[in-house]
Amino acid sequence: MSYIESLRLFIRVVDLGSITSGGRDLRLTPAVASKRVKELEAHLGVRLFNRTTRSLSPTEVGKVFYGEARKVLATLDSAEARVANFSDHPRGVIRVTAPLGAGRRIIAPLVPQFVDTYPETEVRMRLSDRKVDIMADGLDVAFFIGSPGDSTLKLRKIMDCDRVLCAAPSYLAEFGTPESPEDLMHGKANCLLLRFPRSPEYFWVLQTPDGPRKFEVEGKYDADDGDVLTAWALDGRGIINKPRFDVADHLRDGSLVEVLPDTPPAPSMFGCLYPHKKLLDPKIRAFVDFIVERGAPRLDPEI
Repeated sequence: MSYIESLRLFIRVVDLGSITSGGRDLRLTPAVASKRVKELEAHLGVRLFNRTTRSLSPTEVGKVFYGEARKVLATLDSAEARVANFSDHPRGVIRVTAPLGAGRRIIAPLVPQFVDTYPETEVRMRLSDRKVDIMADGLDVAFFIGSPGDSTLKLRKIMDCDRVLCAAPSYLAEFGTPESPEDLMHGKANCLLLRFPRSPEYFWVLQTPDGPRKFEVEGKYDADDGDVLTAWALDGRGIINKPRFDVADHLRDGSLVEVLPDTPPAPSMFGCLYPHKKLLDPKIRAFVDFIVERGAPRLDPEI
């Protein structure tokens, strides 16, 4: 198994661009990760990486070995998944990613319950509001809120999540309450935007009497962390467009007030993506089913 684990380490080092990062991803110290890479190179009799003080990149033979090693591990993972179907006990590591809001409030609280139910499993979560590359990042399941985009991955829709525009009473008292979607445009309102490289959210889609319509809103603040936007809104800095479950407590206690309730944002899909081969793996099916059964009710708060 040590050679197989060395192959996994080699692939993660190439994917992440450093031995330290690749080792950390597999819970190895930098010293142990570096030693395993050197042992792999010694075993193969070739140099797999070009090393400088500032960068690490695969050699030409390293690139060839990377492609073949991925095929080997993919075949091995598929074989293990097929064998696992003969067992009633899901086991092994599950690598999961999710948006910050849903990850913290919906999925993370359920992870310990899942592991208690299936004690032979391990769950490793990565939370980010950015879109991730499931294959490149070595993930098993990626939960999302919004549009999955074009993908060759298997999609499982969990439910549609209502969204809401809201702001703090202090902001509305100072700048006024928008009376129509047009009041969000041309600098009339300070809209707090979720933005990151290649982010699609440079506009808000609202449900108008004429159907869904895009509004190119503007604002002085943007961030790649949805919770930061909520904090700014609570501080009276502007209007946010959030899944209702994500701000339900603030709406209940009045620290945020719904804006333009007659033309709310279009709902967002909550779902997950995973490689087709993961359909064979009982631990992945069990985890997704567990989250769907226990997590979906939390996404539909009654305000």
